[in-house]
Amino acid sequence: MQRTPCEYMIWNRIPAIRKELAEALIKQFGLSQREAAEKLGLPPAAICQYLSKKRGKTDIFDDTIIEEITISAQRIMQNNGSTVIVETCRICQIVQKKQTIPTDIR
Repeated sequence: MQRTPCEYMIWNRIPAIRKELAEALIKQFGLSQREAAEKLGLPPAAICQYLSKKRGKTDIFDDTIIEEITISAQRIMQNNGSTVIVETCRICQIVQKKQTIPTDIR
């Protein structure tokens, strides 16, 4: 059975986006893993798995998307985590518009 683009996003791209957001919060803003987890509304174990590459294994190589993730991390910091869903959806839409989803999803 063929997977839909949304399934691909859920299983591959969203974890990659969350991984990049967690890394940005930790590296650029000096948060601990626990603090980053709180900001992102995720369990600390998820952050640990993102950082150890056990989760969110798909890398994002597009510089524009990385820049947008950095902007999202800044917004999340400024708004005390209240914009996580909005920012995740914003990045997801950018990824979809750039057509970085494989066309041969299976």
